[in-house]
Amino acid sequence: MRATIYILRCTWALSLFVVHVSVCTVVAGERAAATLSVKDSLTSPNQSATIEARLVDKGLLGSAGLGGELLELVLDGNVVATAMTGGDGKAFLTFTPHAQGVVPVQIRARSSSRIPPTEGQANLVVWERRNPIVVIEMAAVIEEPSSPSPLPAIGLKRTSEPKPMPDAANELGKLTQFYYRVVYIVALPEGADGFHMSTQAREWLKIHKFPTGYVLVLPPGENMLGTKIDELHAAGWKTIKTGIGRTKAFADAFLQRRLEAVIVPEPVKGEVPRKAKVAKEWKEIRKKL
Repeated sequence: MRATIYILRCTWALSLFVVHVSVCTVVAGERAAATLSVKDSLTSPNQSATIEARLVDKGLLGSAGLGGELLELVLDGNVVATAMTGGDGKAFLTFTPHAQGVVPVQIRARSSSRIPPTEGQANLVVWERRNPIVVIEMAAVIEEPSSPSPLPAIGLKRTSEPKPMPDAANELGKLTQFYYRVVYIVALPEGADGFHMSTQAREWLKIHKFPTGYVLVLPPGENMLGTKIDELHAAGWKTIKTGIGRTKAFADAFLQRRLEAVIVPEPVKGEVPRKAKVAKEWKEIRKKL
C-alpha cells in the first residue's frame, strides 16, 4: 500500500471555540490568573524531542508572558524534564522517548508567589520514520455552513463552532487503525495565537472522535505548507507523498513537488488542479489512494 500523508490545514479565528485544555486558576491576592499552553512535538524512538510551552498572565489588558517560572514535564506521574520560562513566558523542555506511539504529556507550573498551580497538556508523537504518515487539510474535514462564504486560499475561517464533514472521522479512523499515522496542520491567521489554536484544534478533534495524531501549527503565508513539506522530507519523514485537502492552494503545494493530492468534496468546475484526484465525499477517499 502506498505510504501516504494527509495534511489537515485549517484557519480558525481565536473566537472559534471556548474549549481549553489548559487549566486557568484565579486566586485572591497578588497572584495572576495564569494559563499554560503546550504545542505537540514530533520525534522518533531514541531521538530527543523538544516540547514548547508558554505561561501567560491573563490580565485585563491582555496576555503577558510570565518569565522566571519553573516548568516541569510529567510523564506517567514522573518529572522527566524541567525548564525556566523566558521573558516571553516560553520554555523548551527536552526529553528522549524510547517507545513509539502518541503519548499524552503534562506540563505544570508549581505554585509560586505570582501564580497558583497551573498545567497544560499536549501530545508527544513518537513514530518510526518509515511509518506511512497521514496529512489532511482541516477544511476537508469541516462541514460548510448552509450559507457558505468564499474560502480563503487555504483553510477555513468561521465565527461559530464548525461541525465535522460526514464520515470524515470514521473513514480517517479506518485509514489509521492499522497502517497510517496522521498529522493535522493548522494555518495560523495574522495576529493569532499559535499556542491557543493548537489547543483548540487538539480538543476539537478529540470531541469529534478523530484519530489522535500530531497537531502542527503553521505561521501565516501560502508558501508555508510547501516549505514545511520540504522540511519534513529533509528531516527524514519521506513517507509524505499524498495530501488530502479541500482547496486548490493546498493541492498545488503537493503537486508542485510531484506528490499526489486528493480534493474532497468535489469543488466547483475549474477549481481542480491538473493531476489532482477528486472524491465527492469521504466514503470515496480510500478508493483514491
